[in-house]
Amino acid sequence: MNNRGHAAERRCALLLRLKGWRILARRYRTPVGEIDLIAKRGKIVAAIEIKARQTLMEALEAVTPHQRRRIERAAETFLSQHPKWRNLGFRFDVMAVTPRHWPKHVTDAWRPDFD
Repeated sequence: MNNRGHAAERRCALLLRLKGWRILARRYRTPVGEIDLIAKRGKIVAAIEIKARQTLMEALEAVTPHQRRRIERAAETFLSQHPKWRNLGFRFDVMAVTPRHWPKHVTDAWRPDFD
């Protein structure tokens, strides 16, 4: 990840903390995927994908179906390694970072496909 990506991640983590979220993990890596941030607020744990692009639409479109599946598999690994979070609500969020704006937090951005 380049410096712009790290800066975007720091901005998102700061905004989440200001909104009362507790950061549980940053750049959580597994052999099957990576999650940029994992955060908890109340009875919700969120896997948060961060995308820094020139426009909001570009950032939101950058989360591809393939990437979502990798994040979902990484989330399964996280929950198996941290069973105390398993009984809380778990969702997948996206934070879009664009120049000269606060990050846009899209909650419950997608639901896993269980085929």
